[in-house]
Amino acid sequence: MSCQPFREAVSARLDDEPLGLPGRALDEHLSGCSACASWAADAAAVTRRARLATAPVVPDLTAVVLGALPRELPGAAAAARARLVETGLRFALLAIGVAQTGLAWPLLVTGAGAMSAPMHMAHETGAWNIAVGASFLAVAALPRLAAGALPFLGTLSVVLVWVTAADLAAGHVHLERAAAHLLLLGGVVLVATTAWRSRRQRSAHAVGRRVVA
Repeated sequence: MSCQPFREAVSARLDDEPLGLPGRALDEHLSGCSACASWAADAAAVTRRARLATAPVVPDLTAVVLGALPRELPGAAAAARARLVETGLRFALLAIGVAQTGLAWPLLVTGAGAMSAPMHMAHETGAWNIAVGASFLAVAALPRLAAGALPFLGTLSVVLVWVTAADLAAGHVHLERAAAHLLLLGGVVLVATTAWRSRRQRSAHAVGRRVVA
């Protein structure tokens, strides 16, 4: 039988690894094979010298390594700015949602501000405006809802601008009444901005996953 398996077993024994064969068989082979016994003694001596050798002096590079590191991780400043912008958008939507609901509440409860409109029409207008305010508040709480709310809010704002301009030209509405719609338009702009930022972030994450994969 070749001596190679037994020499590999000797090396494994020196490294405290599985021998790959019975230990008794290895010992019997070493007792009967002088070449392998000599090889095992030399291997043991080399292993002992390597383990007991003095480790070379290594300079402490901790300060150099820490000094070479950037003061902040790449992209940290951009991420902080993005979080700040998102927080600002959410607070602005929260404020507009509360204001929109506050303006609509008298219409819904008492019909105040309904001008010459019948009471039920005032109630419908109040309910509609409260729904718009609730949409702003929902997007402020959960920005991922912005894309879903945008078709409704966008359509409302476009139609409202069109009919308000026509009513102003015809003298059917006062300027201060038309100016009240600016609150809604501002909220729609914020929702559209939130939806656009969310879509851009999802696209960036998708690209990142493809790169990692």
